[in-house]
Amino acid sequence: MYRNYIKRLLDIILSGIALLCLSPIMLILWILLTIANKGAGAFFIQERPGKNGKIFQVVKFKTMTDERDVNGNLLSDADRLTRVGRFVRSTSLDELPQLWNVLKGDMSLIGPRPLLPQYLPLYSPEQARRHEVRPGITGWAQVNGRNSLTWKQKFEHDVWYVDNMSFLLDMKIIYLTIKNVIKRDGINSSTCATMEYFNGNN
Repeated sequence: MYRNYIKRLLDIILSGIALLCLSPIMLILWILLTIANKGAGAFFIQERPGKNGKIFQVVKFKTMTDERDVNGNLLSDADRLTRVGRFVRSTSLDELPQLWNVLKGDMSLIGPRPLLPQYLPLYSPEQARRHEVRPGITGWAQVNGRNSLTWKQKFEHDVWYVDNMSFLLDMKIIYLTIKNVIKRDGINSSTCATMEYFNGNN
């Protein structure tokens, strides 16, 4: 009952309330990021696979500029990450626009994070089970290490969530997410500004 009906109802109600309550903060972030990103815009839209691998467009606040070197190549993530963007990312405020994805039904508040479409053929059959549910703004892997985890550990957490989804587990994840955001635990990996790419072996 919870998996098939109640979880979606809660997603609609809670994401709608959150969008209304957080709209002033999102407006301020839009203004600050528009300025900080030097004309690159305040929103980042990218295709991601959702439930059953169906592709949708995820929306996030953009935390990097589009600055390029003399040859026209984008600078590294670390070089393009602005001071405002670093704060927005470290506090997970960049995830707020995904509340719209939740309201639409592309995502859930809680679930495995939506990753890149090019990873789809790289998953093992067990890892691919993460797509049996809607992806989430936060999830079991995020409250158990986030970017400090290896890809293997992340996928193990994702599949465990698929098998153990419940109302109480989702409430626990929401609590731990709030706690981790306040403490800023597991925000960045130790080697780059964003998480390393998955190549099927790491």
